[in-house]
Amino acid sequence: MLRRISSKVALSFRSGPQRWPAWPIALAVLLAVAPAARSQEPAAPPFGENVTVREALLDVLVTDRDGNVIVGLGKDDFVLEEDGQPKPVSSLTFYSNRKFLGTPAEAAEGGIASAAPVAERYLIFLFEDQREANAEAPGILARQLDAGRRVKEWVRMEMLTSDWAAVLSYDRSLELHQDFTHDRAAVERAIDTASTGRPPEGRFPSRRVSTPEGPSLQAGLPEGAELIRATPRIYEGLTVLAKAAQPLRGRKNLIFFTRGVGKIDSFGQYKPDLANYDPMARALNAANVAVYAIDVIPTGTTHTLADSMNQVATDTGGRYLFNFTNFTTPLRQIAQDTSGYYLLSFEPQPNQTGKTFSKVTVRTKNPEFVVRTRRGYGTGS
Repeated sequence: MLRRISSKVALSFRSGPQRWPAWPIALAVLLAVAPAARSQEPAAPPFGENVTVREALLDVLVTDRDGNVIVGLGKDDFVLEEDGQPKPVSSLTFYSNRKFLGTPAEAAEGGIASAAPVAERYLIFLFEDQREANAEAPGILARQLDAGRRVKEWVRMEMLTSDWAAVLSYDRSLELHQDFTHDRAAVERAIDTASTGRPPEGRFPSRRVSTPEGPSLQAGLPEGAELIRATPRIYEGLTVLAKAAQPLRGRKNLIFFTRGVGKIDSFGQYKPDLANYDPMARALNAANVAVYAIDVIPTGTTHTLADSMNQVATDTGGRYLFNFTNFTTPLRQIAQDTSGYYLLSFEPQPNQTGKTFSKVTVRTKNPEFVVRTRRGYGTGS
């Protein structure tokens, strides 16, 4: 840092046949004075920032044993703990993608079923390409293609007009086929390319499709070759996807067609790759992305990576779906599952030095209800 030296330095030079140039002497004097001046300057305080979080939000699904969404609950119906310590629920709001969930009589009475804010549902379809895996798991490619056909049928027949849907694929890198849209036909076309392993249509890899006007994943994703470099494995792919979805308010539902991620140890058991899994899980939870992992391994097949799908689904408040004969079944379960949720707020514990994760558990006082939510939130990098 350069500072003006306030001391005045008087220089006098004799005239004569051996006169020295003035500038070396002046420079020597300045260099001698500058350290003394700097030594008197107060040390600059180190740069830092403290952030106090006074409210934490948690989206919570509450259903009965048959998967039907429970409405009408209040703050006192929930029991919330953070790291084992009871926490009162500060506020509670029920959101639904249905305009009305009750009877006309309930609407006339102004009950919660009629007053629920309408929440647009975010659906993110992600297909992990299985063409290379078909040699070691015969039939898996046929399942992937069948999944694509069934998803297109569901979109055409059962996707709501208020739903926002986006489509991506993963094969050595993440690829966006369709940004969020209400357009069913556009979603169907994107699913067709994503599920068959074809590249996205109508653009060069280094160009964006268009300038997004509504909610967008494209706006938060790296472009072209940068996206390829940023997502060399599925862990990074899900992390980058989560960060792109984070600015969107509300719950995002990631419908992930995969056979699982992770490592197999020498005993043939699933071994969590914590160095890569933990950052991915933190990013998904920070962005309120719930993972619905749909197993593409042929029905009736037991495989070790199933544990990885169950883990990521449980950790993010989603669900692991397996052992079905028709992909329409899990899609309808997800649609029913996500038709309404409660948004709870509470005051978190003060951040502790070195702590990077706070565990949160939620249940209802009625033990008959099924409660699903993410396992906690990150408190550090």
